[in-house]
Amino acid sequence: MSFGISWDNLLERLDELPEGSTLITPLSHDRFRIRDVQQQRVIIEFLDKDIDDTRPLQRDQFETLYRRVSDEPNGFELDRLPPDADAYPAVLSLHPRFEIDEDAGVILETDGPTTNQILDTRDHEDGSAHMDEQRTEPDLDVYADALLLVDALERHEVTNLEQIETDVLVDLYTLLSDVQRNANDLRQDVSEVLLIRLHHDQPVSGPFGSVQRTTRRNRSLKPDDEVLETLEDAGIDRERVLGVDRSKVDDALEVTALSDTDVYEITESEYVRKADVDEERKETRLQGLKDQLATTEGDEAEQLREEIENLEDRIADLTEFKSGSQFHTRTQGGP
Repeated sequence: MSFGISWDNLLERLDELPEGSTLITPLSHDRFRIRDVQQQRVIIEFLDKDIDDTRPLQRDQFETLYRRVSDEPNGFELDRLPPDADAYPAVLSLHPRFEIDEDAGVILETDGPTTNQILDTRDHEDGSAHMDEQRTEPDLDVYADALLLVDALERHEVTNLEQIETDVLVDLYTLLSDVQRNANDLRQDVSEVLLIRLHHDQPVSGPFGSVQRTTRRNRSLKPDDEVLETLEDAGIDRERVLGVDRSKVDDALEVTALSDTDVYEITESEYVRKADVDEERKETRLQGLKDQLATTEGDEAEQLREEIENLEDRIADLTEFKSGSQFHTRTQGGP
């Protein structure tokens, strides 16, 4: 099928979109809507951008993307797109023969049923999009600990720590430590999946920030004999690189009357370490927050639901990145 026919089919699809339909870009996950459909271009409006929210997507750029996808039997890699160009595949995915596979990071041509980048949304009174999804509580330790932490932060004036009772400070420190540990565990899990999806050291953006695949270079010495022989061959005296091996010094201290202070410069610093966690008490408090909502009726129930929704929003603020606009400025481009 020629591009001209495919383009006409795509424009028909765009004209048939329900009013207020919201699409999402596959790389940066920016939300946008179709504002105007013309023969030579499609005008879109981003919902999450403070500047440059309206942008024309040109027909010739769609044709270029169409050719590249058609030439790649296994799909065209999305990370090969120029910066800020992932709205093009999002719109092209509305065509019945093109589909985005985010797990594989490609847009491909297919003969079977396809999915597109339309969010299941309905309009708010203010014109913003709302994802029509049932919110569920994730079975994650970091979520439960973060909920307890936000509850504690709202019940105490933490801007003046010196005025807070010691037992409250202990609870705050415990919860902060648990959130940090469990958040880092989850961060590592997310990182492992992202490493599979990120390619070519190209930054990938989300609504709150961006990430980039980087390489850390670690060094470890080869066996001593090989290192010394190599350096001697290069004219370096072995005495210049020989030093004190800490592990061997510790072994020597075990069989002599010497003390640590005889061979070590010792400094001491004090810190707070979490000694124990009352998981049962935490579980009881967390369940109490849920039970309080379940047994409350009327205006009080509605107020409590709003408070818990606010808690969840605060949890997101505590655990997510800042707005991506604070980290980088996008440049306009096309495929």
